[in-house]
Amino acid sequence: MSVYEESGSPVETPQQTRKRLRKIAAATIFGSMLEWYDFYLYATMAAIVFSKIFFDASNPQTASLLAFSTFAIGFIARPFGGILFGYLGDRFGRKQVLVLTFCMMGVCTTLIGLIPSYASIGLWAPALLVAIRIIQGLGAGAELSGAAVTSYEHAAQGKRGSQGAWPALGLNLGLLLSSLTIYLLTLNGNAFLLEGGWRIPFICSIALVGIGLWVRNSIPETPEFNELNQQKRARPKVSPLKALLKNDLKGLAVVFFVAIGYNALSYIFKTFSLAYLTQYKGVDVHVTSLSVTLASLVAIVAVPFFGWLCDRWSSKAVLVLGGVLSLLFAYPFLTLLGSAENWRIYLAIGIGTGVLAPMMFAPQGSFLSRQFPTQTRSSGFGTGREIGTAVAGGLAPLGALSLVSASATHSTDGVALILAIAAVCVVVFALCDQGKKHSDFKN
Repeated sequence: MSVYEESGSPVETPQQTRKRLRKIAAATIFGSMLEWYDFYLYATMAAIVFSKIFFDASNPQTASLLAFSTFAIGFIARPFGGILFGYLGDRFGRKQVLVLTFCMMGVCTTLIGLIPSYASIGLWAPALLVAIRIIQGLGAGAELSGAAVTSYEHAAQGKRGSQGAWPALGLNLGLLLSSLTIYLLTLNGNAFLLEGGWRIPFICSIALVGIGLWVRNSIPETPEFNELNQQKRARPKVSPLKALLKNDLKGLAVVFFVAIGYNALSYIFKTFSLAYLTQYKGVDVHVTSLSVTLASLVAIVAVPFFGWLCDRWSSKAVLVLGGVLSLLFAYPFLTLLGSAENWRIYLAIGIGTGVLAPMMFAPQGSFLSRQFPTQTRSSGFGTGREIGTAVAGGLAPLGALSLVSASATHSTDGVALILAIAAVCVVVFALCDQGKKHSDFKN
């Protein structure tokens, strides 16, 4: 029996079901790919280029911290996007929000590539960068939650783990695309980037926007939301946010703290590491971009495997295992980075970004979605995850870099402590799973 039969909608043939799921897979994977292409591209350029292009370069260390702060600003905007568009997703439908947020992110990425330099327009350059970054952050704040909820609600019984991992696959495809782009642009060193080559991948992203909008406009609304809409006609309307705060605070807390832990780990693995290697170890961007490219190739294989494992075990079990292994890997990760040897850098980022981050991210589509009932799922997922992401994703790499900068010997001991606390946070709150209240599915 298909999900459409259960919801009272027209019965699908097996061929129609496969066609629908292919469309959903393409839409969620492509959207997440663009989001993480944008964000990783920005993170890399913030660490390497923006301090020299958009800020006063006479004090390199201050300019670097300011450039990294603009990365954090995008995360400050994300919760507002998560709350607003999560509410709209619960009120008006998942599909419309997916199209709107995708367009916001993609256009902003293109506009960043068109901003004049500090040398040309002075303080207007960082001001424009911050303004566009805020709008981009609003769109990104709803992108992943919308994609994950859509995948989850379209999934077949017993497949919510693997199909809920589609956004995680898109994430790593985005990392691969952006890191490979940077690798190719730096084949002859960083000079080309600094002379304007950095603008190319930002401006060219407009092509991805056109393709993505075409794909997303072709998907149907989710069966569970359609069923909910039918039920709403016979009931008084209740605000999703009011219902969320009244009935689902425990689920909201689980999502919030899991998001804090995961994002602190993930962004130190793939963002702090780039800035640390470039600024304190003198490692060329050509090496760091190749390390992320290799890690993304590993992750593209790892994500479907961990999604499959969620269906075999449970999303909670896979998430807990990822947290435990990340705790054990914290100190070895920083030791490998500190050696500044190429093969050790590839190994450290390959394990952190290629295996451990996917192990914790692949389960999130199903695990976080199942913390809420259909009527508050988009609001709960978007609000809890994006506030947690803003706290950890924006502040963890910036805080880690500041700790290294404040140390006379540029020690990473403080960073190891951040990683350990984040890993414990993932494990503890994953064990507080509220999913049995809202789902009969094992995964």
